[in-house]
Amino acid sequence: MDRRKFIGALGGALTATTVRAANAQQQSAKVYRIGFLGTTSASEYASNVDAWRAGLHDLGYVEGKNIVIEFRWADGNLDRLPALAAELVRLKVDVLVTHAEGTRAAKQATASIPIVMAVTSDAIGNGFVANLARPEGNVTGSTILIPEISAKRLELLKAAVPYITRVAVLVRKDSSTTTVLQMLQRTGKAMNLTAQFFEVRGRTELESAFSEMAKARVDALVVNEEPMLIAYSEAIAGLAAKYRWPSIGFVRVAEAGGLIGYGVYGPELYRHAAVLVDKLLKGAKPGDLPIEQPTKFKLVINLKTAKALGITIPQSLLLRADEVIA
Repeated sequence: MDRRKFIGALGGALTATTVRAANAQQQSAKVYRIGFLGTTSASEYASNVDAWRAGLHDLGYVEGKNIVIEFRWADGNLDRLPALAAELVRLKVDVLVTHAEGTRAAKQATASIPIVMAVTSDAIGNGFVANLARPEGNVTGSTILIPEISAKRLELLKAAVPYITRVAVLVRKDSSTTTVLQMLQRTGKAMNLTAQFFEVRGRTELESAFSEMAKARVDALVVNEEPMLIAYSEAIAGLAAKYRWPSIGFVRVAEAGGLIGYGVYGPELYRHAAVLVDKLLKGAKPGDLPIEQPTKFKLVINLKTAKALGITIPQSLLLRADEVIA
């Protein structure tokens, strides 16, 4: 080969190699922006967010180096969610992470930015996706079936306290609870239990709701799984203790002083949400990632509360518990 041609060819090859290296370096140096839309407060979801961050870190993401996380919290005021979602969209985040009603606000705010539901109830019933296997659109993540979990909670409560006959179900006003009520009524009928719903809009209505429950002569309480009620766990547990009602709900109910908590373990779901974020940042399409359902649930029994209420929890139920608060 002519020496001049050889040098030219070598130079071209080196230039191509240099361009590829520069492109690779530029790609590796890309800083992704992730939006996190929270329904309550940072302190309320601290353990879940910590697990999510740990999951991202394990996958090679470091805040301030290759990712920036934009948090927006509604502090229990769900009316703020649409504005907060729109704000995150204006920041042109690469992925939006949501939970509960935050998913609705995010979906209304964008049809193009990928959305990861860390956890939400009944993704199909709420209209977030049309199909769990192939959600299509821009939403993926995890969903839990609240009606089925609520029925299981009623069964656990009856197993712990066989004498109960009338159960109050505390829910957030305007939430989608028709299927929950229907499921609880069917389950309760099979166990000779009557379930009655009591609605609250916020913290200030809890006292009056419990007063109405007392007038209805209920003898136990089921707390529906909703972010607003999770935020009021301590207040709800305190009122249940005041009226001496055994209570059951999400895991935080027992941790806050209620009798039994049963449900999904949040940190595990949030850690998995990091895996989905990673897939999307690497080019996966949300519509091709199936909506997943948790297979592991946590049962927590508060023996301190049982003792205060004069309740003896059957040994068979204690043996099934993942955690016993003594």
